[in-house]
Amino acid sequence: MNKKRYVDLSVGCFMLFGLLALSIMAVKVSGLGGSTVNSGYLVTAEFTEVGSLKVRAPVTIAGVKIGEVTRIELQPEQLNAKVTMLLRNDKPIPYADTAARILTQGLLGSNYISIVPGFDDSENQDHAYLRAGDVIAKTQEAIILENLIGQLLFNIKNHG
Repeated sequence: MNKKRYVDLSVGCFMLFGLLALSIMAVKVSGLGGSTVNSGYLVTAEFTEVGSLKVRAPVTIAGVKIGEVTRIELQPEQLNAKVTMLLRNDKPIPYADTAARILTQGLLGSNYISIVPGFDDSENQDHAYLRAGDVIAKTQEAIILENLIGQLLFNIKNHG
């Protein structure tokens, strides 16, 4: 009787540990566990189309994550989207000529922001790197796959 009870208790503990580990892994993979950027500074960029960009989407340079999207809001006057990003302090980004693009991870993946650093050092030397509150002026909006397919079908219909 004691042996059966010990086996049942062991199996129960193993199952609880497995479910806990699976839950932690699911939260980490899904990105629901909160911000992965501990400290940094906020910059913004305005886009005419953000596609399916979401809060907590990664911000990268050359494929390396340097921050995340913290807020997306509609600008009522311009009717475009203002995206606020939290960037890590330890990764200085040149201010002049820097651009932000919304890209897609894979063919049908989620959207993220890729920052392309500028290299023009001739302008304002006292403002060489992005700082808190800066606006990235050069942007490229998201490419919507459905719109491209619709344009292709429309062109095929009109020319064929």
